[in-house]
Amino acid sequence: MTADAVDALPGIVVLCLGALSARTLSTVVGVNELLLAIGLGVVVANTVGVPDRLGPGVATHSIWLAAGIVLLGASLTVESILEAGSTVLVLMLLTVAVTVGIVETIARNVAGLTERFGSLLAAGAGICGVSAVVAVGGAVRAKETQIAYAAGVVLLADAVTIVVYPIVGSVLDLSGIVFGVWAGVSMLSTGPVVAVGFAHSEVAGQWATVTKLARNALIGAVALGYGSYYARHGSGGPTSPRMLWVNFPKFVLGFLAFIVLASAGVFSSGQQASIANAVDWLFLLAFAGLGTEIRIDDLRRTGVVPALVVFATMLLVSAVSLVVALAVF
Repeated sequence: MTADAVDALPGIVVLCLGALSARTLSTVVGVNELLLAIGLGVVVANTVGVPDRLGPGVATHSIWLAAGIVLLGASLTVESILEAGSTVLVLMLLTVAVTVGIVETIARNVAGLTERFGSLLAAGAGICGVSAVVAVGGAVRAKETQIAYAAGVVLLADAVTIVVYPIVGSVLDLSGIVFGVWAGVSMLSTGPVVAVGFAHSEVAGQWATVTKLARNALIGAVALGYGSYYARHGSGGPTSPRMLWVNFPKFVLGFLAFIVLASAGVFSSGQQASIANAVDWLFLLAFAGLGTEIRIDDLRRTGVVPALVVFATMLLVSAVSLVVALAVF
């Protein structure tokens, strides 16, 4: 066992305890176990805190999320995706374009934010949350403080949508496909999208994941576009293929590979059931750790204006995309 693995072990044990606690409490209080896992993480992070010795292990939550998403591909087939693939793709592309355009316009012309900061907010809201903020931040040579600030706004939006979306889905009695597509095209980060999707239903979770991963795949093109724009205007540097590859969510490739295998009939029904059980536990581990990333003090420091820009855009895009999803699906 390597030194890094030994260092991570205590934190991983804590994640396992959080996952077990969430599953146990779910049967008692009747609240979805994934949302409970996030809630437990939030409570721990904002009360006793996460000790330094547990940090390396708790930080592995992103690995468990990626692994769960990859294995989730085994429950899908190419045929099932193609049933509504083109419609979802068009809705996703329109949502991304509108979100980026609105945030850029409001940030520059109404809120008076700097160009780079507005671009970071636009990428985070339009593509894939903090990952997009970091990728575009590197492409446009943004200041570290701007990247951190934009990431804080994204985390605040994630914290709100994790609570609001399940409530809206329940009140409106949305179908699995409608809720999943709606969450996938309008929420920000991958973790919260997957969490609220599967909190609604298995179908919603699958569609939310597929739709969100399609958005995530745009991260390279968006980072390249922003990098080229700022380079032409003398305020950025060249965007290298290596930088794009480093920031590309590679678990998307594994997810697609498992879809291909499932479509070819490689997995038996028993194997698919075992994989589905593994996915459930991986997501519980991931979301227990994800909750520890939501710190109230950090969210307070994000400021009002940038948050208002993102939330105003999200409110509009979320409402319109929900109406469209209800009409189409």
